[in-house]
Amino acid sequence: MPWRAVGAGAVVGVLVVGLPRLLSGPPDTWLGLSLLRAAALVFALGLTFLLDDPARGLTAPVPTRRWIRTGLRAALVAPVAALWWTAVLALLPRQSRPPLGAITLEAAATAVLALAAAAVAVRFTDEPEPGPSVAAALLTLAVLTPTLLPTRWDLFVAVADPHWEAAHVRWAVVLGCAVLVWTACAPEPLRGRVLRNGSRPGPSFERGTAPPPRSGA
Repeated sequence: MPWRAVGAGAVVGVLVVGLPRLLSGPPDTWLGLSLLRAAALVFALGLTFLLDDPARGLTAPVPTRRWIRTGLRAALVAPVAALWWTAVLALLPRQSRPPLGAITLEAAATAVLALAAAAVAVRFTDEPEPGPSVAAALLTLAVLTPTLLPTRWDLFVAVADPHWEAAHVRWAVVLGCAVLVWTACAPEPLRGRVLRNGSRPGPSFERGTAPPPRSGA
């Protein structure tokens, strides 16, 4: 488990929300919303390292399925993420907090999107530690999204904006799509992988079926 990367994201996220309050007093609603979004993004950048495995070449042939290993990692980090998000929300005074359900939906969608991107990198590449590349891609996406998306599809809207509810319907769609992508990329690839020495693994048979009989000499 890459606890250092996840822990670094959590610490920086807490600082993002806590320091402005210490330096300049309680933030207004717009600043509080922006701070929570920034904290959620920083924590998600730490989550992009969750599927890194320096020993991937050795753990690939183990009998435990990859979706189980991935699910265990996510299960271990989920309580930490919940406690961290609760602490971050508590750092903001009540008058500075946006609606908790809506901002929690944004944070959850950002986190699951990070995990889905990491799962895609693990499934379609042989890189044992794709975390830095995935984190850079997620950060780039977060920076470019507000400028590239049409106004009617805007995700980052203010609380008083009349499109607040519609924006969070779109956030729910983002969350659902991220869950689907993560689920689709969790299992092992069905096609044979080329080994380092250039050979391919031998033929595999479906569980519960016997191999074909050998022909006589």
